[in-house]
Amino acid sequence: MHPPLLFIEGVAPLGQAFFHLPLWREYGRAIRVYDLDAQCLEGVQAVLVAGHVDQRALQARQSLLDHYLQQGGSMVINGHVAYPFLPMLRPFVPLAERNMAGLQVQRLMEHPVFRGVDTYDLTYRRGVAGFYGRGHNPLPPGAKAIHGIGPQALPLDWELPLAGAGRLLVHGGNDLWMYAADNTSARRIAPQLLEWLLEGVTV
Repeated sequence: MHPPLLFIEGVAPLGQAFFHLPLWREYGRAIRVYDLDAQCLEGVQAVLVAGHVDQRALQARQSLLDHYLQQGGSMVINGHVAYPFLPMLRPFVPLAERNMAGLQVQRLMEHPVFRGVDTYDLTYRRGVAGFYGRGHNPLPPGAKAIHGIGPQALPLDWELPLAGAGRLLVHGGNDLWMYAADNTSARRIAPQLLEWLLEGVTV
């Protein structure tokens, strides 16, 4: 039986701080996107997709991934969608203006993954704005925006519930788990993400 969490590797290696989180060490495994097939998804509760993954390889597996979601699986997608690899995804839209006002992150709804996370710590990292996101992957019908960016509150983070208990969480910036070693409230994201994905699993 496969562990319930499957990480699809990107170009960048999985961050060591995230890799050493107890829930990941107990319940996670990582594979290359080129090795992904139906057998890899057997018994998997959630798939985590890194931001710098080969999206063309994912696109070639669109029917497999969509079937997984429609059958009740969960998926977390990071980064800029360039090659839509699920039917509900659309290409990333960069910010028209990257000034300070345009880079401000605001919470639009509460969500377990971001419980206790100050949006200031998302907007600024080591005093610099823009690390968390510089645009958005457009919101599909039925999705709910969690965080917006800029004066227009463009949907930087959103969740889409699917039939059969499937759910898709999309973040339009760098990998959410890169904050696992952060020294601000943003460090709560990675462990809370794992807790959310493991709902219903005895941990």
